[in-house]
Amino acid sequence: MSFITFCENIAKILSKYWQVFLIEGVSYTLLLSAITVFFGAILGSLLALGKMSRLKLLRGVITGFVEIIRGTPILLQLYFGYFIIPMAVPFLNLTDFQAISIALIINSAAYVSEVIRSGIQAVDHGQVEAARSLGLNGRQTMLHIILPQAIKNILPALGNEFIMIIKETSLASTFFIGDLMTSYLKVKGATWLNLECLLIVGVIYFVITFTLSKVVAAFERRMRAGE
Repeated sequence: MSFITFCENIAKILSKYWQVFLIEGVSYTLLLSAITVFFGAILGSLLALGKMSRLKLLRGVITGFVEIIRGTPILLQLYFGYFIIPMAVPFLNLTDFQAISIALIINSAAYVSEVIRSGIQAVDHGQVEAARSLGLNGRQTMLHIILPQAIKNILPALGNEFIMIIKETSLASTFFIGDLMTSYLKVKGATWLNLECLLIVGVIYFVITFTLSKVVAAFERRMRAGE
C-alpha cells in the first residue's frame, strides 16, 4: 500500500466516522477520566489521612490495600471490577461503564493517596510545632497550616494523574464501553483499516495529553511564581 493510498484511507475514515472518534470516543474518554480523578482524589484523601492516623490497625489495612493495588496490573483490576463489583452490589444494577469507573477510581485512589500523603508530610514539621504552641489543635493545624501548603505540591501531581488516567482508560476498551479505543475497534471492524484507525486514535490521544500537560506545566509555573 502506497503512502498516498494510506492518506486517502485516513481522509475517508475521518469524513465518514469523525463523529465516532471526536464526539463519542473523546467524550467518553474525558468523562471517564474526570470521574476517576474527582472521586479518586476524594477516596485517596481519606486513605492518606487514614494512613497517617494513630490507629495501627487502620494504617495496616490501608497500607495493604495500597500495596495490592499498586502491585497488580490495572487490566487485572478492571477485570475484577467488571465481574465482581456488580456481583457484590447486585441491587444497584450497575452498567458496564459504572463498574469500570469504580475499578478505575479504586486504582487512582491508591496512587493519589500516596501523592497526598507525601505532599502533607513535605510540610516542615516545625510549622506544626509552631501552630501547636499558638494553641491550635490537630484539626485546626491541618486545615489552616498544613493543607494550604500541601496543596501546592498536590495539585500539579493530580494534574499529571489526570493525564495518566486518560491513557489508562484505553484499557477500558476491553469491555467496549465507548472510549477512544472502543471507537477504534468499531471503525476498524467496519472498514478493516487497522493502521489508519490506530494512527487517528494515537493522534487524538497525543493532542489531548499534550494539551493537558502544557496546562499543568503552566499551572505549576504560576504556583511557583506565586510563592
